[in-house]
Amino acid sequence: KWLGKEVIIPAVMPCNNCPICAAGRGNRCLAQKMPGNSMEIYGGFSSHIVVPAQDLCVITDKKGIPLSHFAVIADAVTSPYQAAMRAEVKPGDLTIIVGTTGGLGVHATQIYSALGAKEVIGIARNPAKLKRALDYGATHVISSVDKTPRDIRDEFRSYCKEKGVPSNYGWKIFEWTGTADGQAIALELLSFIGKLLICGFGMQKNEYALSRLMAFDADILGSWGCLPKYYPEVLKMVLDGKIQIEPFVETRPMSQIQQAFEDAHGGRLEKRIVLTPDF
Repeated sequence: KWLGKEVIIPAVMPCNNCPICAAGRGNRCLAQKMPGNSMEIYGGFSSHIVVPAQDLCVITDKKGIPLSHFAVIADAVTSPYQAAMRAEVKPGDLTIIVGTTGGLGVHATQIYSALGAKEVIGIARNPAKLKRALDYGATHVISSVDKTPRDIRDEFRSYCKEKGVPSNYGWKIFEWTGTADGQAIALELLSFIGKLLICGFGMQKNEYALSRLMAFDADILGSWGCLPKYYPEVLKMVLDGKIQIEPFVETRPMSQIQQAFEDAHGGRLEKRIVLTPDF
């Protein structure tokens, strides 16, 4: 069945045989397999990898996109989709992406737009990438450089007033940076009957008056990985052109892995790197 097929390996593969999986939350299965983390010698930099076959996503027609580029679907594109499902994003929704220019934020911005969100406001620091976001799903962008969370909130409110949309209720906020600053911005923007999805990871602690959640009747939710069942849907969105991946991907030979890591740690990457085996 699988011999010779081109496939996407999900970033997290549930066991499909436990109470969590049975509850439909297999993306957070406690026995999940994760390449590079829980699969012994088989890591993300392997030329070959042994994985459970049941959740592979078959690519039948690449539509001219290099096979290597589809690697970013596993996590960088599917995690934002899972977050959208967790938040129940639907046509007409009001959404905010904190970290809209990041490796996952660029896809989150496109996905929420493709799902019909009326407003997709992107918040980030890089001016060139913020401008680019307007070409890839964002209806408005806000620079967070040298601004407090309240400054950003005030700018957000001014935009809402100008556009004739509410600023104080109903927004779905997605925090993708995992930084203290990004999370502070997201918490400042959360208001009545809103939802905040924590999608980025960081080790810092936050201060927030939890009673505000009661007063707002609001939700703060976490979102981890993506259910394999969503992969074909995301792949179709990519192949249909609703999600662009090629402008955000660069391939390099595996032999340049050290330089790629140095560029990543130095903040010099403009695109997500996919390393292709050359050994």
